[in-house]
Parts: sequence; structure tokens; C-alpha cells
Amino acid sequence: MRNSIWVQIADASLFLAKIFRNIFRSPLEVKEVINQSYQMGVKSIFLISFTSLLAGIVFTKQSQPSLASFGAVSWLPSLVSQAVVRSLGPLITGLICAGKLGSNIGAELGSMRVTEQIDAMEVSASRPFSYLVVSRVLAATLVLPILVVYSDIVSLFGSFLMVNTFSSTSINLYISEASGSITLLDVNASMIKSALFGFAIGCIGSYNGYNAKSGTTGVGKAANKAVVTSMMSIFIIDLIMLQFLNFFR
Repeated sequence: MRNSIWVQIADASLFLAKIFRNIFRSPLEVKEVINQSYQMGVKSIFLISFTSLLAGIVFTKQSQPSLASFGAVSWLPSLVSQAVVRSLGPLITGLICAGKLGSNIGAELGSMRVTEQIDAMEVSASRPFSYLVVSRVLAATLVLPILVVYSDIVSLFGSFLMVNTFSSTSINLYISEASGSITLLDVNASMIKSALFGFAIGCIGSYNGYNAKSGTTGVGKAANKAVVTSMMSIFIIDLIMLQFLNFFR
């Protein structure tokens, strides 16, 4: 009965409610939030740079023949910029962070749980939930939009490299054409979406790690569940946001 799906949903709901209560309860662990934000950003920057650059190159290379068949190669910067800002950039960044950050959070908190470090902090009345969980959730929520902006820039740079090889387009012309098709709604929606991705990754990773059991085996299970569930949540959030934004476009 303990492992039933409804019990797990109830536990997760109570965990989420506890996060919201502690976010607005002082004192906020500002130093730990800054430290976690720095660590999450640094640990993700290489993978995001590499993946985003390749995504921009590949997407541009695949789109060029289709546009060329309609005589619309000049639309390539606009097409790529809309795809990157609206969906590709946030999705790539979210999936990378789900794998990287989700597993790290789940493993770190899981290790602390099975070695009874969290229990010791609770006994000493040091507010381990706020220090360990809330700080990581806030850090992931703050870092994801920054990483998405960086991912968009790198992807568009990769796209420019391919467009330049096709038609020797200058960087100024490419920027002008790419930015002209991006609206404020696209940018705001991308930031909101990426913040929701970060919040989901932080909550899911923290929940699985904080409730890890069965020794070192439980740590591995917590990290694995954090990654899988975070990736699923990203696609669900992306779908919901897409349906919501269709009312404003």
C-alpha cells in the first residue's frame, strides 16, 4: 500500500506544499542559493555549448533544402531564430539540465539521506529542508532562464555559420533578419517556460533524493527517477505552454 501510485502522489503534493511554505519563510538561505546557482551553471555550460552549437548547425542544414525548393532560402534566419527561441533552445537546455542537474540533486540528497546526515541536521534544528531543498529548487529556477538565453545565442551562432557557408551572409544581416522575426511574446514565453523547467527539475530531484531509501542502491534509484521524471515533466510543461500560447498568437 505504501508504494501505491496514489500514496506517492500525495507524498509528492505534500513535499511541493512544503517547498512553497519554506520559500516565503525567513531567513532565506541566500548564500546557498547563490552557491548552488553557480555550481549548476558551471556544471552545465560545456554540455549546453556543445549541444546547442550542433543543434543550430544541424537544424539549419536540414531546413535549407526545403526552403530552397520553394525559393525561400532568405527566410532561413527567420525560421531558425523562431524555432530556437520558441522551442529548440528551452527544450535542449531543459533536457540537458534534467540529466545533469536532476541526477546531481538526487544523488547528493540521496547520499545525505542514507548516511543519516539529514537526520542529524533535523535533530540539531538547523532547518535542513530550507538549506538543502529550497536552495536547490530556487537555484535551478533562476539558472535555467540564463542558460536558455546562452543556449539560444550559441544555437543561432551555429546557424549563422551554416547560413554563411550557403550564401556568404554577413553577421549584421543575419542578426537583423533573425531578430526581426522574434517577438516580445516569444522571449517572455521562453523565459517563463525555462523557469518552470528549472522549478520542476529542482523539485523532482530534491523529492527523490530527500526520500531515498535502501542504502547506496536507493541513491542510484533516486538519481535515475529524478532524471526520467524530470524529462517527462519537461515535455508535459512544453506541451501545456504551447497550448496556452496559441491563444495569444
